[in-house]
Amino acid sequence: MAGVRDLYEILGVSRTATQEEIKKAYRRLARELHPDVSADPSTENRFKEVTAAYEILSDPGKRRQYDMYGQGGTDVFPFADVGDIFEAFFGAGTFGRRRPTRRRTRVQRGEDVFASLSVSFREAAFGTHREIEVETLESCDRCGATGAEPGTGPSRCRRCGGAGQVQDVRRSIFGTVMTTQACPSCEGTGEEIVSKCPACAGDGRVAREHPVPVDIPPGVSDGMDLRVPGAGHAGRAGGPRGDLYLSMAVAASAVFERRGQDLLAVLEVPMVQAALGAELDVDTLDGTERVKVDEGVESGTVIRLRGKGIPNLNRRGRGDIFLTVHVETPKALRRDERRLLEQLAEMRGEHVAKHQPARATLRRPG
Repeated sequence: MAGVRDLYEILGVSRTATQEEIKKAYRRLARELHPDVSADPSTENRFKEVTAAYEILSDPGKRRQYDMYGQGGTDVFPFADVGDIFEAFFGAGTFGRRRPTRRRTRVQRGEDVFASLSVSFREAAFGTHREIEVETLESCDRCGATGAEPGTGPSRCRRCGGAGQVQDVRRSIFGTVMTTQACPSCEGTGEEIVSKCPACAGDGRVAREHPVPVDIPPGVSDGMDLRVPGAGHAGRAGGPRGDLYLSMAVAASAVFERRGQDLLAVLEVPMVQAALGAELDVDTLDGTERVKVDEGVESGTVIRLRGKGIPNLNRRGRGDIFLTVHVETPKALRRDERRLLEQLAEMRGEHVAKHQPARATLRRPG
């Protein structure tokens, strides 16, 4: 049947199914697929398909016609989908399809433009102003955006006679099937340009590259789309401009890992400073910050710097910086350094002699 699913298959019943079996199958599927029940948008078309199949097969006369029609070859089954079959029985526009009732206007909004913009980590955090080069379609100066040779204008479409629509008539054993669609010659406007402007080839717009000022707000993140209203292509026949969408490509920081508006980093603390405690100066987005390391701090300890992270996008406040302490164990000790550590171990009663294992203590994690 020219790629059209069998109506019995749609309802999940055999061709010998009784009217009661067809009704039960429809009710079961309707409960599953009804838009009020299923939140999945893809089920809407399936629900329409099931309903259309039921409307035909539940009527004995139409079912008999369908059974006779379906037994023919593909030469007598010219429909592309179940909607065409349904409209052959019940008329055009009854399968959730809208028939155009008026001509389209030549005035159209311009298309949106998509581009990418690379910024540094700091620029993403605190915002910046950029001027980027973008190629867009601009109104043609030669024809004044009409698309027609100066001195001329659009005329009535010769194909549709100005209606903006064309009809296609097909014959089948059901009778005449008539469909209506927008005229491909004038795109449904009812007007065509016979003498086209050579500068824009009748489009009314020409491509130009020009600078676009962009204000990047504080707090943008990698992959975020930034909308610049009215910076897209010019509209047709004086229509409003489209928008410019910039996909932000934020360079990674050499120090910080960003999670939302918070920043994470590892704070390297030498062993002696970890044991005795210290005050350390660290570089942040706001400059140098002093961090206090308590005496006896252990690896894994997290130090929080409140309000030193990324500013919140389009609202007040900032995230925090979280520094995870990592205690550095000295390596490649000089002889005098090793002697001092051995003396410390002896004072603390810690056995460090080589080839003489010491007793270790285990504890539960956490």
